[in-house]
Amino acid sequence: MSGKKITISDIAKALGISKTTVSRAISGKGRIGSGTKDRVMDYVEKNNYEPNMMAKALAGQRYSERQHTHNLAVVWPDDYSAMEIPFFQKLIVGIAEIAANYGYDVMLTMAANDNITGLKRIIENHKVDGAILTRTLVDDVALVYLKERGVPFVVVGSTGYQDILWVDNDNYDACVELIEYILGKGLKRLALIGGSKNHIITRTRFKAFKDAHEKHDIKIDEGLVYLDIENTQKLDDAIKDILSKDVEGIICMDDGFVGEVLTKCAEAGVRIPEDIKIASFYDSTFLENSRPPVTALRFNDRNLGAVTASSLIRSIEGETVPSQRLKNHEIMLRKSTETE
Repeated sequence: MSGKKITISDIAKALGISKTTVSRAISGKGRIGSGTKDRVMDYVEKNNYEPNMMAKALAGQRYSERQHTHNLAVVWPDDYSAMEIPFFQKLIVGIAEIAANYGYDVMLTMAANDNITGLKRIIENHKVDGAILTRTLVDDVALVYLKERGVPFVVVGSTGYQDILWVDNDNYDACVELIEYILGKGLKRLALIGGSKNHIITRTRFKAFKDAHEKHDIKIDEGLVYLDIENTQKLDDAIKDILSKDVEGIICMDDGFVGEVLTKCAEAGVRIPEDIKIASFYDSTFLENSRPPVTALRFNDRNLGAVTASSLIRSIEGETVPSQRLKNHEIMLRKSTETE
């Protein structure tokens, strides 16, 4: 190959290593074994890979091939609510643990649905090697931006966008399983309370709710489905409306809705589980210790974060990484769905 302009891809292919490793060896920065670095530099010297050529090659690289910072961006939605804090806390712990094991640090940035100024600043200043989006949206501005820039990234949750690396809990199967369990008790009129329909997780849970009913040949009452519940007033209005109807059970998409449901039921003299059964698509210590304890789906969110971080770092290192749906849920059966 002497006399021919070679690229980082050529070197990586010839030596059987990743382009990331070649980039680290040439730049002299980043964690890399001395033996591997010597192999790269020996190849560079033998093939007349001159410094000015290196500079030009580095300038034309994709984002993932540039000098490594060993930083990962974690993009946190700035419209998160208090009810989502436990999920994000466990997720971040899992991400940080794996990042540290690989020698990476974590940078946290906030993003709104259409305002990703902070993320753009980090990416355009090359402060990170890749990013993790902790929420997936139907119209996902951050996802589109990262894809267009060629930045390695992983999304937490399923997505309707094509050719995107994602890691998700088995939310659909878990929600179907929980609803089938409740319907199996003979209940037919279930109300559903959920958040924004622009969140993929909301749509996934709603589909599971409908499909579970169809499997039992039960038609859901659309008048008992309350979505886009994003503030206390809307939640209070929804609960009041539910309690005015002939309802046998209330399903909450998140644990944060449950506290207000329990309070309003107590105020109205509605007994749980004698008069109405209650369950949640997401568990927390609050549900376990509430009065009565509430049946819910428990996921290993710390593991979700760990797998997500590992997938991103492997992708940065040049591996082909598949998307994953983690089968790690269990139904925590508690008093709120007991029958006499």
